[in-house]
This record gives sequence, C-alpha cells and structure tokens, in this order.
Amino acid sequence: MLNYNGYIGHVEFDDENEIFVGEVINMKDVITFQSKTAHGLKRAFIDSIEDYIEFCHKRNEDPERPFSGKFNLRISPELHREAYIAAKISGLSLNTWVSNVMQHAIQDRV
Repeated sequence: MLNYNGYIGHVEFDDENEIFVGEVINMKDVITFQSKTAHGLKRAFIDSIEDYIEFCHKRNEDPERPFSGKFNLRISPELHREAYIAAKISGLSLNTWVSNVMQHAIQDRV
C-alpha cells in the first residue's frame, strides 16, 4: 500500500505486460497509476494524485478527499431495531456501537 496525503494506493504487478499498476482505493473517483519499475511507482502514484487535484481545480471543483468517516447504510428495519437495542444495552450511541462492531470485525480478520 502507498499513502500520500491520506490517499491510499493499491498496487499489483501485471505479469503479462511486465508493469506495476495501481489505483487509489479510498475514494469514489478513479485515480490510476503505473510504472515499469518499483522505484518509479511512488512517483507515479504522487504525480497521479497531484494531476487529479490540479484537474479538479481547473474545473472549479473540489477534489474528492479520502473517506470522510460518514456513510449511509441500508439495512432492514428489524436489524436496525436490534442494533439500536444492543447499543442501548451497551450504554452506547448507535454510531459508537456500530463503529466498535466494525472495528472488532476488522481486527478478527487480521
């Protein structure tokens, strides 16, 4: 993983074309980069992000920032009720409870 100003890049090696290809993975807009060498990979990553930001400014648009920490989640009313009850029993807000559950799930994955 590469990181530049909060943007995270994921890289894979394309064996057929013998090139490293990457994509910024923590935003909706698509930013890609590539390099024939591992040494040039980070430079290509940074240049692609800087190009994206410059492109947005030229269009008088705000560049998308990596995840804001807010997202909408669509679940069944029953699951919503059960999560709310579990949060209240735990003495937590629903947001804090869901955040804790997600954090535990991520830690268990590792």
